[in-house]
Amino acid sequence: MSLSKLRSFLYKTARFVGDVNAVKQGTVHKRIQKRMIGKATRKLF
Repeated sequence: MSLSKLRSFLYKTARFVGDVNAVKQGTVHKRIQKRMIGKATRKLF
């Protein structure tokens, strides 16, 4: 496994764990909102 594939896997895993944590804490709407803002910001740059 190359380093870039490992890094990608780790980032995807961290995102999934964050989603699970948001569901447990009841802050899903905040997480979705932050993701949308991040996507819009990335498109600007």
